[in-house]
Amino acid sequence: MPRTRSFSAQARQVLTIMAEAGGQWCHGYDLCQQAGIKSGTLYPLLIRLEAQGYLEAQWQAPAAPGRPPRHAYRLTAAGLQLARAHAEPVPAASGLAGKFA
Repeated sequence: MPRTRSFSAQARQVLTIMAEAGGQWCHGYDLCQQAGIKSGTLYPLLIRLEAQGYLEAQWQAPAAPGRPPRHAYRLTAAGLQLARAHAEPVPAASGLAGKFA
């Protein structure tokens, strides 16, 4: 009997926010702020989603001299399908509420 994968509310929320980004790279700090999730929950989630092939990640050069490079994430095609299948309403405070169908 195949196992049905269940995603946490936080995972569904992050997937929805990233789908709303429209293929743009998202930084972990921004995802923490938009989803209202602490970094200790978010980063392991992002690592798991990347390992499962739903996200791609890359290091981006600093935006200003003296700043460290940033790790950025975006959905793969499989990740976008997953996000659509597990869409979660986004809180109004994130500015993305009601934009994902």
